[in-house]
Amino acid sequence: MSQPTRWGIAGPGRMAATIEPEFRAAGNAELVAVGSRSAERAESFATQHGIPRWHTSYESLVEDPSVDAIYIATPHPQHTDIALAAIAAGKAILVEKAFTATVEDTTAVAEAARAAGVFAMEAMWTRFNPGIAYVRELIAAGELGEIRGCQGDLNAFRPYDPTDRLFDPAIGGGTVLDLGVYVISFAQHFLGNPEVVHAVGGHYDNGVEAEFSVLLGYGDGRSATLAGAFTSHGPGRMVLTGTKGWVDVHPRFHRASSLTVWRGKTPEQLQFESGYRFEIEHVGECLSQGLTESPVMPLSDTIAVQTIMAEVLAQL
Repeated sequence: MSQPTRWGIAGPGRMAATIEPEFRAAGNAELVAVGSRSAERAESFATQHGIPRWHTSYESLVEDPSVDAIYIATPHPQHTDIALAAIAAGKAILVEKAFTATVEDTTAVAEAARAAGVFAMEAMWTRFNPGIAYVRELIAAGELGEIRGCQGDLNAFRPYDPTDRLFDPAIGGGTVLDLGVYVISFAQHFLGNPEVVHAVGGHYDNGVEAEFSVLLGYGDGRSATLAGAFTSHGPGRMVLTGTKGWVDVHPRFHRASSLTVWRGKTPEQLQFESGYRFEIEHVGECLSQGLTESPVMPLSDTIAVQTIMAEVLAQL
């Protein structure tokens, strides 16, 4: 059995606190360090979660010889510099979605990782949940026929607070990078890269997008209709339609803990485990195999999704 991947966390914020227990749940991971620009936050997070080492800069974290891989959980615009520093230090990276705030930065990180032969992956945990893995297996086996459409939303009502990260344009706030990345990545995963993007939506007073609806069009007539909002509640479900059947991924679809498969008029309801540990385990498996990209979440997909999001933002 290979040794567990030794992880460091960059950015001890809300997302890091959410995912921290998943490193213990993963069968091939060990969380050994955390880093922050704030010594107080780094030490507090390490003490609270039983992490043996803390660093008072991201530079120190990526240079730690006891760390194999860095999970980057800072605000989106900070991802690029940390990712490039980690790659230069030869550390594998798992970068929280959205990968960066721009297509240019996402491409730069991807090119740097490929040139250095260092593993890099976007932390799109939905793709690694067993429910979505099962959907991939169904499609590969031809159970649903050709996938022709995708319909879904991810609304998460939040009272407007311009001081909160979610609404701050300086640190990548807004619905597209926060919620849109889920629905767009889902559609891109199963339908590929669209030829046409049409988007509408609204903004808060500070210019950050509050809600969006997107139509992705493909040359052969396939399409995806997607939406997201901070301004209203919604189910958070996703539907894939095929020539032999369809799948309803129940709310909240990004967890994929339950779904219904329809083959003709016969439904099959299924339950699955869900959690961040599956993407963590996947990274460890890739590293043990000497891979530098994930076959499930390749960098080409991350660039494609970032490109679609940029087009959506340009149209809103």
